[in-house]
Amino acid sequence: MAELAPELAQRVLREQVASMYASAPAAYLADFLTALVLSLSLYAATLRWQVLLWMGLHLLLTLRRAYRGYQRSPDAAEHSEYWARVNARNMLIRSSVWGLGPWLCLPAGPQHMELWTLTIVMMMGECAGGALSVAFLKRCIPRFIVPSMIGLVTALAWRGDRAHLFLAAGCLLYMGVTIVFARRLNTHLTNSLVMRFEKEALAEQLSRQIAVTQRISEEKTRFLAAASHDLRQPLHAIALFGAVLEKTLQGREEERHAARLMDAVGALGQSLDTLLDISRLDAGVVEPQIQPVALNPLFLALNHVFAAQAAERDLQLRLRATPCWVNSDPRLLLQLLSNLVDNALKYTPHGGVVVAARARGPLVWIDVRDTGIGMAGEHLDRIFEEFYQIGNPGRDRAKGLGIGLSIVQRLSRLLGHPLQVRSRPGGGSRFRLILPAVAALGAAAPEAYPPGALPLPRRVLVIDDETAIRQAVTELLRAHGVQALAAAGEAEAEAVLAQAALGGAPIEALLCDVRLADGADGLAAAQRLRARFGPGLPVLLITGETAPQRLKQVHDSGLRLLFKPVAADTLLQALASLPRY
Repeated sequence: MAELAPELAQRVLREQVASMYASAPAAYLADFLTALVLSLSLYAATLRWQVLLWMGLHLLLTLRRAYRGYQRSPDAAEHSEYWARVNARNMLIRSSVWGLGPWLCLPAGPQHMELWTLTIVMMMGECAGGALSVAFLKRCIPRFIVPSMIGLVTALAWRGDRAHLFLAAGCLLYMGVTIVFARRLNTHLTNSLVMRFEKEALAEQLSRQIAVTQRISEEKTRFLAAASHDLRQPLHAIALFGAVLEKTLQGREEERHAARLMDAVGALGQSLDTLLDISRLDAGVVEPQIQPVALNPLFLALNHVFAAQAAERDLQLRLRATPCWVNSDPRLLLQLLSNLVDNALKYTPHGGVVVAARARGPLVWIDVRDTGIGMAGEHLDRIFEEFYQIGNPGRDRAKGLGIGLSIVQRLSRLLGHPLQVRSRPGGGSRFRLILPAVAALGAAAPEAYPPGALPLPRRVLVIDDETAIRQAVTELLRAHGVQALAAAGEAEAEAVLAQAALGGAPIEALLCDVRLADGADGLAAAQRLRARFGPGLPVLLITGETAPQRLKQVHDSGLRLLFKPVAADTLLQALASLPRY
């Protein structure tokens, strides 16, 4: 066996010594009982006082119980080498006492051959049984076997006749075979311990790596949450001021500049929303609403979204009509397919993208195929990692952030729709989504209001610690006929609510930021204000938070939540959808 590393060798020795001393009580008792049976047999046949002396030595060794020191020592495991030497010495003493037996207890003469035979059988049995218990420690094997068997062999050889010499040779051969067997058993036991400790070391190393990976993932999530919040705050104000400016400049030549500004803000907001999707999925706040879904309307929506993008790049986008219905969440499924189509268009320089659905028994396959650059096999497992992109070392923004497929994988797992990928370099890629098929059903379109006809609340209190956002939101609401008041925190909001109630014009809705100044909790503040001024007071929360735990906490509150930056139309629609107070 190859030499072990010092630390591993120490662990193996510690386990071997512990095993030896654990079996010591049973071994000592078996040794004493074997000697007692042999002594009684010899004494009954010879009445020799030497038999009593030999039996007394065995009794002394048994009563001494040499293993008790190890069992009583509180730090025995730390001194394994010392206790290994102690055990080897005790083995040598016990074996030597056995080796004295044939010299002390057996008379000469052929008439006593039966006693010699009994002694040989008993000592060989003791040798074989003891070899199994001492095989844990290699050094103990010769110390236990050799003295006793040499004592027997020399006593037989001393008699000098042919029969005794033949028995001596047989005992000598038996001693050699027993030593070889015990050493092989020791090698097997040692290898088993080495393999066990190596597996434990690998498991511990894997556990540390998992912990490091989890810590890195948590740090990444915290970083993204902090960065996203800090970016969303000013962008939210810009979007709202831009909406006010766009409404003010309607019908004027400068309106196109405001439209371009809003397009840029929308593009930046879309990038931040992509990061938000990751956090929401990791937080577990996205709950799929599984229902029968017709694929044709989804394909039509995909065509509306991506037809212009495909035309700009001179690519063909074909979405084949299908009568298939599936069991899924229509909103999340549309997002999943949108990410797949968007990814296919970005990495297809020529040709096109085909989206097709086919019924396969109780299943429906949705394939998104492209004629793009394709991928080598080593990339297929990594394309679902965040920010991993093939062929984009310069981080070209036109090719996205590299997290679209990561969202696809999360959504496929959330919906329970297995996803398969097949690709080859230069030969394009095929992403296949496998969904359960259902029978066709009718569907009703949701009600929608045009912006000019929204049933907005008459008086809204805006709670936000940033002055620019308060001004932007209040000006937007006032531009749409809403009496908007503002507060920077909970105490100021409480005063505004109390004054409005006394004046006979109570606030009809709260629009509150989740994170207020000095780390104050906007969610808790809104809940306290509702408890004081009416449990039915509608609350619309707005946040730039993307930390999964925080999102789950807000989600569990049951209050409506919007994520910054919020488009003006989205904000107005959300306010209009709140229950009337």
